[in-house]
Amino acid sequence: MVRRAAHWAIRGYQLTLSSLIGRQCRHWPSCSEYTDTAIARHGLWAGGWIGFSRVCRCGPFGTHGIDLVPERVPGRARWWLPWRYGRWRGVEAPASPFVCEAVEPREPSKPHDAR
Repeated sequence: MVRRAAHWAIRGYQLTLSSLIGRQCRHWPSCSEYTDTAIARHGLWAGGWIGFSRVCRCGPFGTHGIDLVPERVPGRARWWLPWRYGRWRGVEAPASPFVCEAVEPREPSKPHDAR
């Protein structure tokens, strides 16, 4: 019930304020999508702190790029130490699927014979 309320609050933000402000997030998925997924996966308390840490990292001097919600809550996290749920620095992103492979350089083309 509480997760559903959080989901609809985030969805309301996405459809109203986010549309007015414009997409500003430096990560993929966006911070609101990330927080929504974190709450759905880990519950309101842990997922909320995971999402809050992501919002804090998303700024002019913060991180950027692909940043996925962790599959598991960190082992050192406890409910009475909520700051341990989030990653406050850096991005543990997988290798990008969009990286191009190195291509062997071709030899320069030879001029055609003039006949």
